[in-house]
Amino acid sequence: MSYIILVTGASSGFGGMAANELAAAGHTVYASMRETLGRNAPQVAAVAAYAKEHGVDLRTIELDVASQQSVDAAIAKLIAEHGRLDVVVHNAGHMSFGPAEAFTPEQFAQLYDINVLSTQRVNRAALPPLRKQGKGLLVWVSSSSTRGGTPPYLAPYFAAKAGMDALAVSYAGELARWGIETSIIVPGAFTKGTNHFTHSGKPADEARASAYADGPTADLAETALKGLAMLGPEDADPEEVARAIARVVDTPFGKRTFRVHIDPSSDGAEIVNGVADRVRAELLRRIGLEDVLKPARGR
Repeated sequence: MSYIILVTGASSGFGGMAANELAAAGHTVYASMRETLGRNAPQVAAVAAYAKEHGVDLRTIELDVASQQSVDAAIAKLIAEHGRLDVVVHNAGHMSFGPAEAFTPEQFAQLYDINVLSTQRVNRAALPPLRKQGKGLLVWVSSSSTRGGTPPYLAPYFAAKAGMDALAVSYAGELARWGIETSIIVPGAFTKGTNHFTHSGKPADEARASAYADGPTADLAETALKGLAMLGPEDADPEEVARAIARVVDTPFGKRTFRVHIDPSSDGAEIVNGVADRVRAELLRRIGLEDVLKPARGR
């Protein structure tokens, strides 16, 4: 079955890989990104070239997840062209690296906006037509950092990703009776093959950051990054995250896995999430809402 799919933050990284993989699987995929006529114009050209070379239906669309107006316009355009939207892949996000104290509250808020509020903007635009259809799928790209080991200097990113993951879980129960399914993809730390660490944000308060670069924490940043790189096997392939997303999308409705881990470092997130998800399921059963653990059959 061929779906109409929107992937946010698809100019690079997991988003770009997922868009290519989903298009190769025979779906119509909109790789969304901001500044398609500006700094991301080369990415737009690359997507068009890939689509032509591989004979797939892969398109770009202007969508700034920080702007409700931009999100609304993009989704309205997509639905006007196809009359429906089947799958939303919440992938847009950004990482920061540095001592938590050196980030300003405004930086925390900005990272929360990109990683969490962006999904709310997209949902507010996409869910009305999905609920009207009575069938759909939300795929959320989370992170093992929300429940696994938490190395230092990634606090703003970890906090934001934890917020997004919690939001995804809450939405799952609220949307199930509308026929909208949820799957949460949980990548581990891929230190190679993406721009995740390379393009990570840095603390605005350089004086506070420099204080941590001396004294007892002088080696913290280098040790953390080197340790993460050593923990992951040499052949860890970030494309596996894209393949996992494609497998979820191509799984029949009602049979999709709620949470999928792709963690070559095995940082423990799968164990902790397994417990948390079982506790959630048990609570829903105890309060008489067991039915929302699976999506209702669409119309």
